Amino acid sequence: MSGRGLIASVIGGMIALASSVTAAPPSITLERAVDPETGTEIRFGALRVYENRDAAAGRKIDLAVVVLPATGPDPRPDPLFVLAGGPGLGAAANYRGHLQSPFRRDRDIVLVSQRGTRGSANLECVVPGDDDDLQSYLDPLFDPDVFRACLETLETKADLRMYSTPIAMDDLDDVRAALGYEQINLWGGSYGTRAALVYLRRHGAHARTAILNGVAPIAFTNPLFHARSAQRAVELVFEECAADPECHDVFPMLPQEFEAVLARLADRDALVTVTHPATGVREQVALSRKAFESGLRFIMYLNSREVPLLIHQAFLGDHAPFAQRAIERARSLRGAVSFGMLLCVTCAEDVDRIDPAAIARATDGTYIGPERVLRQKELCSFWPRSILPANYGEPVRSTVPVLLLSGTLDPVTPPRWGEEAARHLPNARHLVVPGAHGVGGPCLTRISLAFLEQGSVDDLDTSCVEDVTLGRFRLPPR
Repeated sequence: MSGRGLIASVIGGMIALASSVTAAPPSITLERAVDPETGTEIRFGALRVYENRDAAAGRKIDLAVVVLPATGPDPRPDPLFVLAGGPGLGAAANYRGHLQSPFRRDRDIVLVSQRGTRGSANLECVVPGDDDDLQSYLDPLFDPDVFRACLETLETKADLRMYSTPIAMDDLDDVRAALGYEQINLWGGSYGTRAALVYLRRHGAHARTAILNGVAPIAFTNPLFHARSAQRAVELVFEECAADPECHDVFPMLPQEFEAVLARLADRDALVTVTHPATGVREQVALSRKAFESGLRFIMYLNSREVPLLIHQAFLGDHAPFAQRAIERARSLRGAVSFGMLLCVTCAEDVDRIDPAAIARATDGTYIGPERVLRQKELCSFWPRSILPANYGEPVRSTVPVLLLSGTLDPVTPPRWGEEAARHLPNARHLVVPGAHGVGGPCLTRISLAFLEQGSVDDLDTSCVEDVTLGRFRLPPR
């Protein structure tokens, strides 16, 4: 099978491969293929489950599953299950990013697209963002009219109460059982850390270890803390630039320039010409203050080293480099996230727990302000509620060994949330590493591999973290 055919089979709905889950243990049929680029084996298929698990009747949905068999000579019996972020990203759809993972040497890697994501009863909403209209990537994301229309469509094909994290983690354990694994290791990023914690609560007996990168514990009521976390991250970048002689010499007034850019954009949009990421054609777009706020936050997810230069260029009147980056980031995110699933998760699990009186405290004095929280609360006012256990809002407590990873400059899940999760996990180790949202690199790979091998945080050598740096700030050409 060709690489293109394999991708289509994985993502496009594998109903013919699914096995009906009518009795314990569940079963699944996997098709085998060889990746043409790496020459390694891939197994893919679908597990069919009831949409309403408690009723065990009615509509069934198919969960996309990809297994990347271990490549080493002595594979361990406990695989690594990868849980994607968002919420709304499908793990199986992104299997190619794991084909050459060092974690694959000793263990199978298993990717399951969570119910409601691409390949698994996708709850897709068509949000602004289209290659035929670059401006749309800078338009507001959470438009109530868009989501009301999406709701009308989704309710004709799904019971939106059935797409919570706890239900999805019961699905995940069905996949574990169907594949014949007694114990598994979990790797979660961003929202995937929340999902992993919920799995520990519900199926901890089958969890050997967990690695949580960019931690979003139960107390992290999404999106209440987004504005404060983004403000913290950009202020830390300013402080790092001020402490760096080279950066400070070029950008000595960075905070003041930032405020000036915000003020100007609040008064009037900036018309700029950017390059279409797909066609290379030059097009004009308008950059508003709201688009600047959102764009900066998402740029900070990956690369804080170019932020001073982008702000300085905008201060000097050249907003095009910033707009280019903002469009590229929005383009990569908006098409990948199933936003109906995002609302099914966050409305019940997060937004309902946000005290309206807390919004001002959480957002006052931030460059983003309260709009994201208020807009998401508006959407949740008409979105159906997922069914949750009574104890959902309590911290997850588990004795399973957990390695928690946080980036110093993370604009969405800063280290405070890793600390919060660790308070309830007696066998956890929390590492704070120079970086943004989702830290990586050779040092953390070595630590994570050692953690998986020994199955404990005890005596884990983490000394290489002291040598991790972010590199130099990007400066204008001289």
